[in-house]
Amino acid sequence: VSVLKGPREEIVYVPCIYRNTGRKKPDFLATVDVNPESPHYCQVIHRLPMPNLGDELHHSGWNACSSCFGDPSKKRNRLILPSLISSRIYVVDVGTDLRAPRLFKVVNSEDVFWKCNLGYPHTSHCLGSGEIMISTLGDPAGSGKGGFILLDGETFEIKGNWEKGDKIPPMGYDFWYQPRHNVLISTEWGIPKCLGYGFDPNDLKKARYGRRLNVWDWTTRTYIQAIDVGEDAAPLEIRFLHNPDATEGYVGCTISSAIHRFYKTEQGDWAAEKVIQVPSKKVEGWLLPDMPGFITDILISLDDRFLYFSNWLHGDIRQYDISNTRKPKLVGQVFVGGSVAKGGPVTVCRDEELQSQPDPFFIKRKRVPGGPQMIQLSLDGKRLYVTTSLYSAWDRQFYPDLLKDGSVMLQLDVDAEQGGLAVNQSFLVDFGKEPDGPCLAHEIRYPGGDCTSDIWV
Repeated sequence: VSVLKGPREEIVYVPCIYRNTGRKKPDFLATVDVNPESPHYCQVIHRLPMPNLGDELHHSGWNACSSCFGDPSKKRNRLILPSLISSRIYVVDVGTDLRAPRLFKVVNSEDVFWKCNLGYPHTSHCLGSGEIMISTLGDPAGSGKGGFILLDGETFEIKGNWEKGDKIPPMGYDFWYQPRHNVLISTEWGIPKCLGYGFDPNDLKKARYGRRLNVWDWTTRTYIQAIDVGEDAAPLEIRFLHNPDATEGYVGCTISSAIHRFYKTEQGDWAAEKVIQVPSKKVEGWLLPDMPGFITDILISLDDRFLYFSNWLHGDIRQYDISNTRKPKLVGQVFVGGSVAKGGPVTVCRDEELQSQPDPFFIKRKRVPGGPQMIQLSLDGKRLYVTTSLYSAWDRQFYPDLLKDGSVMLQLDVDAEQGGLAVNQSFLVDFGKEPDGPCLAHEIRYPGGDCTSDIWV
């Protein structure tokens, strides 16, 4: 695939969060140097603080991507940063100086609330039309609602809702679209006012966590089908294969810790089948007697050969060969933290996969708190970047040390031929050493686009 010929990444953008850490500082966008030839390798070389406190920056997207590349005037010069909790949307200018982004525009939460009756914005994708579309978790009051905000691609003013018609899914989270097949599919995390302050097991079995993949007609923008992937599954990241002809992809379900393959049927509707199940571990000394893997992020390599995902609680990152999309084959696995390491508070009583609890994870003599979470793959498929924070209120609960020590960014070396993962022992970005105190680093973006932002049409 020609898209693999991109240059090696030299910097990455990472939103860094202070909300819930006790430090009264705004979240910021970090520029991190990942060029091994650079004197600033593994260092934060620029910080762009937001003008407000408590935003909870989370995911980011572009003003233009491969879906607009028929248009030579379109440049990837604005990074869109929705705030999961404040519902503000920041537009950042990365075109003027790639290494030192600057704030370009703030879309106020009142506009999101009044113009769209939505709140808690999550995933941002650009459209071939030049517009920007952002999915939401709920309405302004924190009830669940799976709608979409449309921004003008030049002015970044809110144009209104993307969705049309009366039918709206009860929850929202992530989405991916494929105009060639006239489809958009969105996912469901849960009800913002329930999950916003932490994970409460009492919320389970009460329809407060998501269980559906929601299918939309791309042309009419109407909600046409729900695919059930199981009670409280909480399907999060959804990824089509990159080949725009493909009518299939994968979704990672957090709480049920399963990967489902979704696909178009011969009848022309959509369906899903479970293709990977990470077994829970029987434990003592933890919140519940069964500890799920907690699949939080997934991605597909640009050549559609490998699927990667992170188990935030168990602590491992996995690589699967998906040449047969219905039968993914585990070809790489590495533990980089997690809740079941030896010598910690948790005792594993029964484990279907491991003979013994994994060793605590150290790199450059630092014991890494938290577990592997957001992942991003280099364009050539040889380097996998990993951060360890999920969402500040859940970090505080599951990994209190993260708030004290800060999260990290790691890099794994990937065997992109046979499969295989190994930690690069010389790579560590320690967000515990930030000038304003330890912070929580989240999603990773390359200036030129990457395999989780780009949609080919």
